[in-house]
Amino acid sequence: MSEPVSYEEFAKLDLRICKVVKAEKIEGRSKLVKLTVDVGDEIRTIVAGGAEYYAPEQFVGRTMVIVANLKPKLIAGVESKGMLLAADIGGRPVWLTVDEEVSPGTKIR
Repeated sequence: MSEPVSYEEFAKLDLRICKVVKAEKIEGRSKLVKLTVDVGDEIRTIVAGGAEYYAPEQFVGRTMVIVANLKPKLIAGVESKGMLLAADIGGRPVWLTVDEEVSPGTKIR
């Protein structure tokens, strides 16, 4: 387990629902995929790992969970504006999704 955080620290995270509208491989990067996601009020690009386990088309149409308020970061030459959440099962990501229809941009609390 990690070091405990206060509720106030946790509350700084902006967790939201997104819908993947496009996914593509990043040339020369076998483990990364470039995702275009709808977060309700905007369309963003997010770079995610796991491309060695999931084909890009497996992402499209999925409703997933992101950390929306991370500072943008340049990854493999692509500006990533968020992070998908996943469970780590033996080094393989299992993406957090929702099992009912939830609108992109919905805040998780």
